[in-house]
Amino acid sequence: MNMLHAVVLGALQGFCEVLPISSSAHLILVPWFLKWPESGLTFDVALHLGTLIALAVYFRRDIVQLAVSALDAIATRSLDTPAKRLPFLLLAATVPAGVVGKLFEQTMEEVFRESPLLIATFLIVFGIILGLADRWGRRRYGLSDVKTGSALTIGLFQCLALIPGVSRSGITITAGLMLGFTRESAARFSFLLSLPIVAGAALLKTLHVAKHGIPAGEGLPMLVGIAVSAVTGYISVAFLLRMVQKRSIAPFVWYRLLAGGVVIALVMAR
Repeated sequence: MNMLHAVVLGALQGFCEVLPISSSAHLILVPWFLKWPESGLTFDVALHLGTLIALAVYFRRDIVQLAVSALDAIATRSLDTPAKRLPFLLLAATVPAGVVGKLFEQTMEEVFRESPLLIATFLIVFGIILGLADRWGRRRYGLSDVKTGSALTIGLFQCLALIPGVSRSGITITAGLMLGFTRESAARFSFLLSLPIVAGAALLKTLHVAKHGIPAGEGLPMLVGIAVSAVTGYISVAFLLRMVQKRSIAPFVWYRLLAGGVVIALVMAR
C-alpha cells in the first residue's frame, strides 16, 4: 500500500459507496485492472470509517432528530407519529443485513475477489433492475409513509449488497422505488439505513486493527484513504440528493452497463 493507492481507493470508496454503482466492485476491479497488489479486506473496510464520517456529518441534524424522536417514543410509550416510528423502522430494517453480513460477508468478498466476470455481470443485471424500478416506480410516497412492511422489505433487499457489483445504495434505492417511494425519499431512507451498517463494519474492523495492529508502513496511507473517503463521500451524498430531486437515475444505470461491459471485454481479451 502506498499513498497513490490510498488516495485512489479512498476516492473510490467515498464516491461509490454513496452512489448506486457499488464500492466493493470498484475496490476489487480497479486494482485488478491496474495490476496493483492486493490491498486487503481490512483496508477496504477501514475506508468505511471515512464514509461513516461523511454520512454522520451530512445527516447530523437527521441523526439528532432520530435520537430525539426515539427518546420521545420511549418516554411516551407511543409510536403515534411517523417521526417516532422512523428510528425503530430503521433499526428493524438493519437487522437482516446485519445478521447475514456477520455470517457471510467475509466469505462473499473473498469468493468474488477472484471473479471479475461475475462482478461485471452483477453490475449489469442490477443496473438494469435499478433502471426499470426508476422508470416504472409510482414515486408518490414520502419518508413519512414508511411502514413496517416497506422498511423490512428494503432491509431484506439490502442483504444482496454483500455481493460485489450489487451496491448497497443501489439495491435499497431500487427497493424503495419498487415500493412507490419518490427518488429523494428512497435515497434518503437508503442513506439513513446505511448508517448503522457502515458504523458496525467500521467498529468491527477498528477492533480488529486495535487487536492485531496495522501492518508496518500502512498507518499513514490508511489514514489518508479514510480522509479522502470522507471528503468524497460527503460530496457524493450532496450531489445525489440534489440530482434525484430533478433528474432520473439513468446516468448511473448507463454507467453500470458500460463498466460491466468493459470488464467483460477485458476478461475475454485476457
